[in-house]
Amino acid sequence: MKGGVLLVVFTALGLAACGGGGSGINHPMATVSGGGVYKVGKPYKVNGVWYTPAENPYYDETGISSWYGRDFHGKHTANGEKFDMNEMTAAHPTLPLPSYVLVTNLDNGRQAVLRVNDRGPFAKGRILDVSRRAAQVLGYEKSGLAHVRVQAYPIRTDKKGLPPVLARDSDSTHWGEPTYAELARDTQVFVQAGAFSSRSGAERVREQLARVGSATVSSVQVDGRALYRVRIGPMASVTQADTILSRVKALGHSAARVVFECNSNC
Repeated sequence: MKGGVLLVVFTALGLAACGGGGSGINHPMATVSGGGVYKVGKPYKVNGVWYTPAENPYYDETGISSWYGRDFHGKHTANGEKFDMNEMTAAHPTLPLPSYVLVTNLDNGRQAVLRVNDRGPFAKGRILDVSRRAAQVLGYEKSGLAHVRVQAYPIRTDKKGLPPVLARDSDSTHWGEPTYAELARDTQVFVQAGAFSSRSGAERVREQLARVGSATVSSVQVDGRALYRVRIGPMASVTQADTILSRVKALGHSAARVVFECNSNC
């Protein structure tokens, strides 16, 4: 939709609800179409990294999202549902299953509410894996990656336990949520090799990374002490950042990650 922000919710039929402690927010429970149960889960370890699932109604993170499709189509998700690449779903490392998130593609301003029913992704610091259909709606099926903001999205169910089906564009009523189309212009993407306690150590890393890109050293105060960050960027795209991240890690900086920085009040 030209010039507009798109928000779509596709929901499966046959959801029952569990009360949310008087808050008016309900958890979609079994029986979900294709099976599945509500679960939070215990801490688990993947590729040497520990993940601790937890309920987090205030979840709000910015990072890189990828998508998955045909290779997993029809297989069971982490909570027992059947993954359908044509549904509006997503995988997240720690949020409850199922739950809902508002995803904003900060590269083009598109938005969608997705049902989180699987675990992942576990690669390169990405924070969300979405279905192929969600990637199409959010506008990054072809690029494969996007710079996104992911926010917990409380779904209120109706008397039958079914969540509402919502649609919003630039011409319809804005029902309280902010629009993030401006964030794409206000946010810069960097690869951070690390943060060091000494400037001399940071300068050595900066010199080493000269073969990868133009690196800079900047100082920040963390808990009352100075740290020196080594970053490459800003990047032209999240795809470029992903490529540079792989090269930085290949030079021995295993803790390197993609970071985002706001120019104004995003």
